[in-house]
Amino acid sequence: MLRGALLSAFLILFSLEGLQAQRYASKETEKFDYLMYFLTNNYVDSVDTHALTEDGFRAILKKLDPHSIYLTREELKEMDEPLVGNFDGVGIQFNILDDTIVVVNTIVGGPSEKLGILAGDKIVRIGDEVMTNMKIKNKDVMTRLRGPRGTVVKVGIYRKGIKDLLDFTITRDKIPLTSIDATYMADQETGYVKLSRFSATSGQEFVEALNKLKAMGMKNLILDLAGNGGGYLQTAIDICDQALPDKSLVVYTQGKAANSRVDYHSTSKGMFEKGKLIVLIDEGSASASEIVSGAVQDLDRGIVIGRRSFGKGLVQNSFPFPDGSAMRLTTARYYTPSGRCIQKPYSEGVDDYYNDLNERYKHGEFTNKDSIHFSDSLKYYTIGKRLVYGGGGIMPDIFIPLDTSENSKYLNDVYRNGIFNKFTLKYVDQHRAELNTLYPEFKSFATKFVVNDQMLNEFFETADAEGIKRNEEEIKRSTMFIRRQLKAIIANQLWGTNEYYQVVNENNPMLKEAMRQMKSDSFKKMKLSY
Repeated sequence: MLRGALLSAFLILFSLEGLQAQRYASKETEKFDYLMYFLTNNYVDSVDTHALTEDGFRAILKKLDPHSIYLTREELKEMDEPLVGNFDGVGIQFNILDDTIVVVNTIVGGPSEKLGILAGDKIVRIGDEVMTNMKIKNKDVMTRLRGPRGTVVKVGIYRKGIKDLLDFTITRDKIPLTSIDATYMADQETGYVKLSRFSATSGQEFVEALNKLKAMGMKNLILDLAGNGGGYLQTAIDICDQALPDKSLVVYTQGKAANSRVDYHSTSKGMFEKGKLIVLIDEGSASASEIVSGAVQDLDRGIVIGRRSFGKGLVQNSFPFPDGSAMRLTTARYYTPSGRCIQKPYSEGVDDYYNDLNERYKHGEFTNKDSIHFSDSLKYYTIGKRLVYGGGGIMPDIFIPLDTSENSKYLNDVYRNGIFNKFTLKYVDQHRAELNTLYPEFKSFATKFVVNDQMLNEFFETADAEGIKRNEEEIKRSTMFIRRQLKAIIANQLWGTNEYYQVVNENNPMLKEAMRQMKSDSFKKMKLSY
């Protein structure tokens, strides 16, 4: 049975077609088959053939490229979930503070919100199990709260100001995983959309965001793809469909065979084909983000601002195995309309490939535009004959250096130990009634709430208590950032991610430059279509 399964798996692995290919592959798979047989029957100790087989798959795929991978059934589900757009659960966002599960927010329309569970509530019991003082981890909580739609889970909640424990019976339901974190007007004419991933629902979410912004008077749009690691190709096409003229080439893929090119075009009249468009990207923008920003740039539809993107332009197709596991195998590369290959080189191996961002940082690429040099062979031209460059990733039209005040060992330690969340959760829990009274709506919070020196010192003391050594020079350089981040996280806990980004973006260099470009004559000088 094992040998038959392995043979089938490797026939899939090498995509065999035709009798000649099967004969060739059978020699290789037969050899592997014999290896497993000899190990099972002749090795001195007992052998876990299942684990060995999976390790073998991973080792083989690692030799090919950085993105061809083998996934177990569980890994596949975990990887796909953020892109599917929903999961079955109770609809809360939580954090763990002092070994206690604290509700940060409830999902609008979810089962927990409908029952009246509130931000700040502490879950002390799930089912018959007491959940305090047991070193519980996020995964443990999710395992207990998630479950098939229609099933129930009982929770006991402590709410400040109420003596007795509150018991809730929650019926699990489909919980949407939205991919747009923020939609708001940056000024009277400019809409802002923060897209965090390209999931199955992102296209429809984007249409809804455009409708909302247009109703508020939007004429121009900033699409923030900074840190967006990508997702579905079709979703990237759907996003472009809203901003590009009908039948525009968005991207094409090219595989091994000369006739394997596949073109992808915009297919319908979009909601934002007219108006100034700016796309924000950085070194964390990859895959589908690079398809969108590359198309906008090559077709002279808008301005790309930020830093060179990651450079992930390999097409993976999924090949399932009978046990629910799957292999994601690279079958082609992505190319922008001008012919630029999005994928950066990986000939030096997987380790060097994933260390590329560190090398780019050390080389000064994140802080100095002049550190980036391109050979003549990497020159390409947009439809309006503007010069752009290939070589992996998308090079923005306007470079914005990394804000180094956000990067230090002290801040890294603070983030790694979750100090921002620990401090703000406790602060909001202690001052929730006062905050709700003083700031009944976000607008008043945005203009009046200040992280004062006392609050800042309490934050540093929280970090001290966690054993994080102070570095006065780094703290001085990052003080403004820390104040803003604390205010933003508190806004997130009181309202949500939309308000979080409105606070964070008050000092976002990319967004500031985008707003400046909206008011300049750059679109006319660059002969862009708007």
